[in-house]
Amino acid sequence: MSAPAVVPDSIDRRAKVAGRLYFLMGLIAPIGLLYVPGQLIVAGDATATAERIRASTWLLRVGIASELIHQAIAIFVVLALYRLFKDVDERLAKQMVVLGGLVSVPITFLNVVNEQAALTLLGGGDFLAVFEPGQLDALAYFFMRLHDKGINVASIFWGLWLFPFGRLIVRSGYFPRALGFAVMAAGLAYVVNAFTVILLPQFAPAVGQVALIFELGELPIIFWLAFRGVPGRRSP
Repeated sequence: MSAPAVVPDSIDRRAKVAGRLYFLMGLIAPIGLLYVPGQLIVAGDATATAERIRASTWLLRVGIASELIHQAIAIFVVLALYRLFKDVDERLAKQMVVLGGLVSVPITFLNVVNEQAALTLLGGGDFLAVFEPGQLDALAYFFMRLHDKGINVASIFWGLWLFPFGRLIVRSGYFPRALGFAVMAAGLAYVVNAFTVILLPQFAPAVGQVALIFELGELPIIFWLAFRGVPGRRSP
């Protein structure tokens, strides 16, 4: 009996695997990064924020799970992209993995502890009886805001990894070069926005609105990878 034929791997298949993981990450990430904080945090009001968290503890837990899941997926995204681009420029592909997985993912995982701290403070444990209710509310609010600052730090690397990724898109010849330049523009927007929050917070709202427009430049390559791939291209 003859052995089954081995179907050769293809660049198209690698692209679609990377793109569909990337697409899944993009669906999950906004839940914990945008929706949940927007529903629970009342700017400048620790008591109102604490009341919302107590009333919707499940929502904060969903947000925490969302962050952990989408960052776990991020590891597989950068590995899949490395496999796609390693033959284009291995040095750039390695930079992409380091900045997109080895640095930003641990920061985000550790940052989730801040939200878990807020849950603990508002959970009513006996060991918290030494604190006044107002103190617990203020501490919970502090940790929620600290989580927000941690996301800002992680976003620096969400921007930096897009530079080698964008250069690989341009060099590969697999995709329209414009997609690579759009990805690098998105990376620059992430970095500029993050440092504006740190250095010039008074301008952060205005810069953030402009940066968001450029950050959307990351979306076309996700859809291209996931649903178009690189038709007809086989691995060397």
